[in-house]
Amino acid sequence: MVVVGGGPVGLMVAGELLTRGVSVTVLERLTEPSDTIKAGSISGRTVEVLERAGLGAELAEIEQRIMAAVAKPARGGGRPGARGHFAGIFKLGFTPEELPVAMELLELRPRGLFEAGEAGRASIGRPMMIMPQLELERVLDRWVARLGGTVRRGAEVTGVVADDDGVTVTLASGEPVRCRYLVGCDGGRSTVRRLTGFAFPGTAPTMTGHQAIVELTGADGLAMGWNRTDTGLMVYGPFPGRVLTVEFDGPPADRDAPVTAAEVQASIRRVSGVDVTVTAMRTGTRFTDNARLADGYRRGRVLLAGDAAHVHSPFGGQGLNLGIGDAANLGWKLAAVLAGDADETLLDSYSGERHPVAERVLANTRAQLALLRPDPQSAALRDLFTELMDLEQVNWYLTSMIGGLDVRYASDGHPLLGRFCPDPGLVTADGSVPLAELTTDRAGLLLDLADDPAVGAAAAGYAGRVRVVTARATNVGDLTGLLVRPDGHLAWVADGTAPADLAALSTALTTWFGPARRSPCR
Repeated sequence: MVVVGGGPVGLMVAGELLTRGVSVTVLERLTEPSDTIKAGSISGRTVEVLERAGLGAELAEIEQRIMAAVAKPARGGGRPGARGHFAGIFKLGFTPEELPVAMELLELRPRGLFEAGEAGRASIGRPMMIMPQLELERVLDRWVARLGGTVRRGAEVTGVVADDDGVTVTLASGEPVRCRYLVGCDGGRSTVRRLTGFAFPGTAPTMTGHQAIVELTGADGLAMGWNRTDTGLMVYGPFPGRVLTVEFDGPPADRDAPVTAAEVQASIRRVSGVDVTVTAMRTGTRFTDNARLADGYRRGRVLLAGDAAHVHSPFGGQGLNLGIGDAANLGWKLAAVLAGDADETLLDSYSGERHPVAERVLANTRAQLALLRPDPQSAALRDLFTELMDLEQVNWYLTSMIGGLDVRYASDGHPLLGRFCPDPGLVTADGSVPLAELTTDRAGLLLDLADDPAVGAAAAGYAGRVRVVTARATNVGDLTGLLVRPDGHLAWVADGTAPADLAALSTALTTWFGPARRSPCR
């Protein structure tokens, strides 16, 4: 297997494959990881995905170190009770005091829905985690190394030719690399996407943004946090020296030109009206609201993930989470095909499930840009939107959309089917067990919550692919059985109102894990 692109998404794909015994080589154009400032946090859903890959403790240690170095936490920075934002309107989420009432008003407990442990946290999901993209990339790089993966830096791809049996990748050096499947995770200007015929339709950029870590003088007049002005958007903080500006005067003249301190300084002055001086810049980048989505995520033996498949503005901090979600969805499916446990049709479900998720992100980032524009019409719309966000239903709708909590890979059946499975509060004969401790082998997980031998027997032909655990659960109401896919989404639900539907369980096992294997004769 070859993955092109050694950023967080490419490394996540590689790790998902390596944990399942697939040999992987990652080809990365850059000789060293880029220290350009990018995403600064990951959503609670992404935290859960990474915890279930066994990376939770390492990530928590990094966040604690970062937070200890910051005198004042980020406004809306994801600590319990803090507000998230939509277009810089910091009203998303509920405080612990608001949550019980909000849960009742929102009617988030249809029959069989997970009961809300800790005043609703289990249903609403984990808080976001402060995690700069570079730190996450380092964690994933170490993970891939521990698993025996190979990351070849300075390996620029210049050619991709696919055939019925595999893919030949040509490097700038002229070296050919042969693989059975190729996953392009090489960013918004993906060489893999361009060379393999994926269309990339969307909307052209309308604004220019800058984000940088700088040293400033004359900054006393800058207001902390998000501030709309007559000329754009200015964000100052929450970390020392972090600035972000947005000007709605079209895209940059030269997206590829080096970002200079003078350029950032001029943008700050234009947007804020404060005559600051940038005396030093540690890192800086430009961005736009260019929003495009590949017409599909698979062309035969070539697949796309992350920014290679979709690009959009950074508002809401959704891009990194969207890419990690792609990797979690694709990795186990590709490994199953490579192992011969499933046929190639399983890979079609990757595009079928993830493409609509990206469409939704592109739509809401375009909406956020509309609310941020400095014209009077947008200001009036923003005022109305701010009032609407005080309604619990609107608040929950936006909170779940930005956090990816509303993703569902099913269109009918039980309301939990296709949704991500939060920790059910499992208690086994050995005591309480976090769900993350049962998923580090990256297999599927069949939870028998009613001590029904027939449930476990249905998975008898899936040894090594599906782990069966008999337990009691404290956060699942009347549910008596759950089949959790390796990406954390539910493939089968027994709600306790009738005997477990074993035929439906058998269908789900075959659909997602391939045919059962006969036990060897003794």
